[in-house]
Amino acid sequence: MKINLGNIKKAQKLLNKSECVAIPTETVYGLAGNAYSDKACKIIYKIKKRPKNNPLIVHYLNNQTLKKDCSFNNDFLKLYRVFCPGPITFILDLKKNSKISKIVTNKKNTLAVRFPKHPVTRNLLKKLDFPLAAPSANPSSKVSAVSSNDVKDDFGKKVKYVLDGGKSSIGLESTIIDIRNKPKILRLGGLEISAIEKILKKKITISNNPSKVSSPGQLKIHYSPGIPIRLNVKKTNKKEAYLSIKKMKQNKPNFYFLSKNGDLKEAAKNLYSTLRKIRKKKYKSIAVSKIPNKGLGKTINDRLKRASKF
Repeated sequence: MKINLGNIKKAQKLLNKSECVAIPTETVYGLAGNAYSDKACKIIYKIKKRPKNNPLIVHYLNNQTLKKDCSFNNDFLKLYRVFCPGPITFILDLKKNSKISKIVTNKKNTLAVRFPKHPVTRNLLKKLDFPLAAPSANPSSKVSAVSSNDVKDDFGKKVKYVLDGGKSSIGLESTIIDIRNKPKILRLGGLEISAIEKILKKKITISNNPSKVSSPGQLKIHYSPGIPIRLNVKKTNKKEAYLSIKKMKQNKPNFYFLSKNGDLKEAAKNLYSTLRKIRKKKYKSIAVSKIPNKGLGKTINDRLKRASKF
């Protein structure tokens, strides 16, 4: 896509003043601020109404810029070489002399880090002297934003500037992996676990519903469109929207589909925008057909399950 350098400079100026801007990534849009600035990080939590015990993901250009803040091991380097930049977030040990705001980590000695692939945000990171703390650009517990219009719908003028980068190509948040000792998945995301296991040549455990929040994206209630969701439904009524993985032979006004042919990548990309579309149509609830629990289908099911706890 064509990069608008004028827009990137606008975002850069605001970020340099410890303000917050919305940025595009391949996963979802992020609400970004200087990760070294307490002021910027406080604004992020305030705008999102995010619980203070929920840490933030910090976005870096590459592992060279990360060196001053975190220590990493061979497993990290193996995954970094193959998947970065991309939809994977690593939990790493924070160095004692790191400038990362304690607000970002909730005073923990670990940091969630990612290397976004979106060309607009990569161009922005090249111009900054600091990494960007950037959780998803949506009110806490609600559906993530996958376009600049989604951010504007959610926040209006509360966000100083939205850096437009088109629609997010993946449409689901990053996969979070704690890579410090024995690797384990803390949040299912846009990168399939099987791909990670193939590179590390080992089975990886999933711990995506712990009693204690140790990384972003672990809250039980999350990704909600703000209306009740029923899962694995075969029959629906006219008052609720019916969401299926693929286009059905019947085409009723309350029927919505995530992919024409049931393609899981396409379904993942369309999940949040479809939930938002249904909400705008003022349906009282959403009934969801069974989604295949494989590949990205596992992530879709994870998001819908948490959204259903509304």
